[in-house]
Amino acid sequence: MFNLFPSTLRRCAALLGCAAALAHADTNPTQERADRFLALVNASYQALYTVESNAQWDAATDVSPVHDAASEVAGKARAAFMGNPALIKETRALLLERKDLNELTVRQLERLLLLSAEGPMTNPDLTRARIAAETAQASTLNGFEFKLHGKPISVNEIDNLLQSSTDLAERQAVWEASKESGKALKPGLVKLRDLRNGVARELGFDDYFALQVAGYGMTTDEMVKLNDEFMRVLRPLYLQLHTWVKYKLAEKYHQPVPKRIPAHWINNRWAQEWDGMVEAANLEPYFKGRTPEWVAKSSEQFYVGLGFPKLPESFWKKSDLYPAEGARKKNTHASAWHVDLENDLRSLQSIEANPWWFTTNHHEFGHIYYFMAYTRPEVPALLRNGANPAFHEGFGELTALAASQVPYLKSLGVLPADFKADENAFLLNNALAPGVPFIFWASGVMTHWEADIYAHNLPASEWNRRWWQYVRDFQGVEPPTERGEEWCDAATKTHINDTPAYYYSYAIAQVFKFQLHDYIAKHILHQPPQSCNYAGNKQVGDFLRSIMAKGQTEDWRKVLKEATGEELSTRAMVEYYAPLMQWLQEQNKGRQIGWE
Repeated sequence: MFNLFPSTLRRCAALLGCAAALAHADTNPTQERADRFLALVNASYQALYTVESNAQWDAATDVSPVHDAASEVAGKARAAFMGNPALIKETRALLLERKDLNELTVRQLERLLLLSAEGPMTNPDLTRARIAAETAQASTLNGFEFKLHGKPISVNEIDNLLQSSTDLAERQAVWEASKESGKALKPGLVKLRDLRNGVARELGFDDYFALQVAGYGMTTDEMVKLNDEFMRVLRPLYLQLHTWVKYKLAEKYHQPVPKRIPAHWINNRWAQEWDGMVEAANLEPYFKGRTPEWVAKSSEQFYVGLGFPKLPESFWKKSDLYPAEGARKKNTHASAWHVDLENDLRSLQSIEANPWWFTTNHHEFGHIYYFMAYTRPEVPALLRNGANPAFHEGFGELTALAASQVPYLKSLGVLPADFKADENAFLLNNALAPGVPFIFWASGVMTHWEADIYAHNLPASEWNRRWWQYVRDFQGVEPPTERGEEWCDAATKTHINDTPAYYYSYAIAQVFKFQLHDYIAKHILHQPPQSCNYAGNKQVGDFLRSIMAKGQTEDWRKVLKEATGEELSTRAMVEYYAPLMQWLQEQNKGRQIGWE
């Protein structure tokens, strides 16, 4: 691995030298100058991206000092080129003449400037320090050993116990064990907050949060307000769900009905989704006898049925889809990888044969097929990405939503053909996981907390207090006991460490997926959105491909409006759950709604 870097850097340095020379070639018109510059940059970017992705893959799938070191070196190699002052200078100079450039060129240059801001070599010491700190944080995260009563326990085992245990003392012990990693991760996160803000300011951004939302063409305030608006519209439904759930859980655990829900009562470690609550929609028994391999293949079958190609054989050989065995440690968060921005596609998961992994795998394959759709000559390497980050998550979530529909589950043989679904039960189950509570976790807790630490420089001595303030206020959830500043419960969430100031993308994706789903159900399938079946419908595939194939070559607002006929809106999500809202109001008659 190490031998790859010197030759790659030499090639990139030579290309950048050519680009600098072109910048002074007065005889070239502006567009030709930009075309040649971007041809060199795209080739270099793709080469360095591939080297770094391979190194990061090794570090994520087999945690070791050697792999961590290789990942750090690869990150520095990428930054040495992408953050080169000459590259930044030329990019800015060309953008000053954007009136003479076509839209595709401008979009590449704007994307290049955002990528450069992640590792600007205008301050090489700062950038190298950030890369080293990111590598160390990833190693701590990926290699952390959770323990319950002094014995090692895997993340899957933690999740399975929270799904199955009805002993509140045991649940609290498991929940508290899941928070131990935060202690180990806090020092690195404190360091990274300052380093990330530092690199963002090198290129004129106020802070790291501002840099990330710039990918949407938005400011920090605009992004926070957008997410607040999601919560404002959905709050009446959320309060009804919250009320129904706390009464249901109080009955289950033989406890008085609380105002706020104790966090260890909920099956999810962060209460971001409230699954396992609806017996009539419990699919667990229907996965008995299935294998993890079947779960993985079912997602490919979904897309092939829509007219997409089969995954390359290399995907199955190179992916790491199942739980690690023996002493090997790996990142336990499911993810999709476009390693070379061409045909090297991989997924990192720990699939088991159950409903959660079934929908999770469909989500990850949504990413994979998005990669495949925009990997074509018309989309330059710099723009081989979602129209915005939420589009990628949205296609993953759309695939998961489609996979949860009863008609699809029947067509796949998961449910018997004569299965009679309780429509309210399935709609309630869908609303609880991920559905509506997720918005208040993503738009509320995650977005506001990360805006606080990056944009508002919240002192590290107040991080945990602020975290639980938001959990209480936005989610109506509270910890089983007080959590002091010796803990850093935010850091137990993978994204806080390795995908910072990003989580609002998942909230936008939830809203976006319902808009796509609404359009598909009503205008293509002519079926009710709450119970429809994408399976085998090539028109659905054509519709999805028409959006996916564009990558980042067009503004996301334009793409959304052309595809669905409307701007980003919670309308489709509210309408999807309208029948459930009526049912909940009937169920909650006479109950105290909310927690204030």
